[in-house]
Amino acid sequence: MIRITLAAVLLAAPASAADRKEDSCKYQGQVMAAVQAARLDRVSKADVEQVILDSEPDWPEQYSKAIPQLAEHIYAMKRRDLKATEFGPLLEQQCLENWDQIQEMKRQLKSN
Repeated sequence: MIRITLAAVLLAAPASAADRKEDSCKYQGQVMAAVQAARLDRVSKADVEQVILDSEPDWPEQYSKAIPQLAEHIYAMKRRDLKATEFGPLLEQQCLENWDQIQEMKRQLKSN
C-alpha cells in the first residue's frame, strides 16, 4: 500500500529540475514522518495539515501539498500499526529506489 501512496505523493509533489533526488526524497520522508507523528499524537485528520504547517516545518513549501494524500494513507491505519513502523524513512527509501520510474510517469503525464 505504501508504494501506491508513494506514487501518488511523488506525482503530486512538484519537483523542479533543480530538485535533487536525495533532497526530494528526504523532504517527502519528513512530510510522511510529520503526518505519522500527528496521528500518533491524536491530531484529528481534519486538523492535521494546519497543525503541521503551524509547526513551521523545515522542508520547502511545495512539499506540504502532499500532506492531504499522506494523511489519507496514515489515518486509514490503526495507531498500533503506526507505532511498529517508521513510515518517513520507509517512504524516503522507496522514493530513492523508484525515482526514475516516477520521473518517467511524470514525463508521460505532461506529454498527454
